[in-house]
Amino acid sequence: MLTTRIKNTGREQRVEASMQSLSGQDFKALVDLHPKAIMLSGLDATIAYVNRQFEAVTGYQQEEIVGQTPSILSSGLHSREFYADMWRRLESEGRWEGLIWNRRKNGETYPQWLTIYPVEYEEGCFYTGVFMDVGELTANDERLAALAYYDPLTELPNRTLFQEFLKARASRRNYDKTCFAVLYIDLDFFKSVNDLHGHDYGDRVLKEAAASIQGVLREGDVVARLSGDEFAAIIELQDESELEAVCQRTTQAFRAPMVVDYREYFLSASVGAAIYPKHSDSAADLLLKADRAMYAAKTAGRACYRVYSAEESEQGQHQQILSEALVASLKTSPEEFSVVYQPQYDLSSGEMVGMEALIRWRHPKLGAVSPGEFVPLAEQRGLIHELTEQLVRCITADLDLHGVTGGDSMRLAINISARQIADGRLEDLLEPFFARLRQSGWVPELEITETHLMNLSRTCLDKLKDFGHKGVMVAIDDFGTGYSSLAYLHTLPVHVLKIDRQFVQRLGPERRDSRIVGAILGIAEALDLEVVAEGIETEAQRTRLQELNCHRGQGYLMARPLPLASLEVI
Repeated sequence: MLTTRIKNTGREQRVEASMQSLSGQDFKALVDLHPKAIMLSGLDATIAYVNRQFEAVTGYQQEEIVGQTPSILSSGLHSREFYADMWRRLESEGRWEGLIWNRRKNGETYPQWLTIYPVEYEEGCFYTGVFMDVGELTANDERLAALAYYDPLTELPNRTLFQEFLKARASRRNYDKTCFAVLYIDLDFFKSVNDLHGHDYGDRVLKEAAASIQGVLREGDVVARLSGDEFAAIIELQDESELEAVCQRTTQAFRAPMVVDYREYFLSASVGAAIYPKHSDSAADLLLKADRAMYAAKTAGRACYRVYSAEESEQGQHQQILSEALVASLKTSPEEFSVVYQPQYDLSSGEMVGMEALIRWRHPKLGAVSPGEFVPLAEQRGLIHELTEQLVRCITADLDLHGVTGGDSMRLAINISARQIADGRLEDLLEPFFARLRQSGWVPELEITETHLMNLSRTCLDKLKDFGHKGVMVAIDDFGTGYSSLAYLHTLPVHVLKIDRQFVQRLGPERRDSRIVGAILGIAEALDLEVVAEGIETEAQRTRLQELNCHRGQGYLMARPLPLASLEVI
């Protein structure tokens, strides 16, 4: 029989009766050797027995705790409503499970994951509380149990545990006047790391990213990995003005390249923040508003932070509506997509020498959507291959319908995302398409943005080289906006540099941009590359490019993008 003597005579009788129901050495051994802390209480909520792990976690010895009520462990951080809801669920569902903040004997508060359920034993009924300290991961058995609440890769709390932390923190509103903020952190361009280098490298980059986030936050702040490349944090604030410095440190942590196995990875972070109780006193609503603020940061150009505002939240909601519409259109409404063609001209002769195919999307409710909006969305949602499929389908249909030929020398350029190069579906899509172009006398050309091209793996570069061997021209789009080094540029399997329009728009005889364009042309000549200037809109710009001996150009001055039937081609 399990017996525990206590000094209080009234409590002694109740506890003695409880122990009679718990008789049996086998049962005692089972409870004492359990890897989690266990507390048994009677229906009157008096503690009847605790095991050794309970003593280790709480600091209370059995003789100190038996006969007390569980309130002796209370941290004072939870509201009455919290406990009332706990008992309602226990009575209605027969079980309660969740995160609760309790206090050790030494006064330290800590988070525990607690499960409460009733147990009938030898005609007696007890409430069993089983818990573990989720603030520390030490023992192997505790670590195994924590896998449901911690991310195994970064060892940070996962979404489930973070939400419980956040609910517990928000419930302290009646006990202190401090404020806190929720940060929602999304890594920009991380999907490219997975697509181009594989998930093994991606996992290592994620671990480095987690360490970077932890490194800029303070002791006492809670950091979690919600999913994929998304993180969140609870930031304690003495004053709202502190938030700006925290957000700046978080974004700046990703300004330098991340180095994994001596390889550099260029990422950035978009950060959204919501303040308690200014923006909401609800845990779920705070996280939602921080998420919306993060999308506002992405809309602002990424690599920055935004604090929640209703106006920017509307913009984020618009992005979500647009994203959902794009998914549906790509899957069910191919007729909403079309292609226009912008001619390219030889700047010395004025003759048309090729054209760039540009996809367009007209939604029945949203109207004509800018490619600057839906193309990045397709990349973010992993739908860029499906968008390229629509591009290829539309071009093929146009060529079949109008019978337009390229005269064996004119180029037809399409844009692809760098992450597609690692996608095995790309070659299956493009090989028959290129064959169709050659059949009509067109020379195929692939355009890839410079920033993404700089991060391609050797395998992806070899694929581009294979395209070149098969007669496909490869162009670096938006040249001048990335991080090209001359040594790296020399090794790339490219044939064309396209000067970004921002340099063309500021061209002038004494302007610095003229010298930049001249330098690009000098690099291209040394590497035997052709140069195309984008965004030519004035006669002065075209004249200056001719003076600099730029080879080709495109822009509204010569021709706007038009349907194929409206172009005068061979």
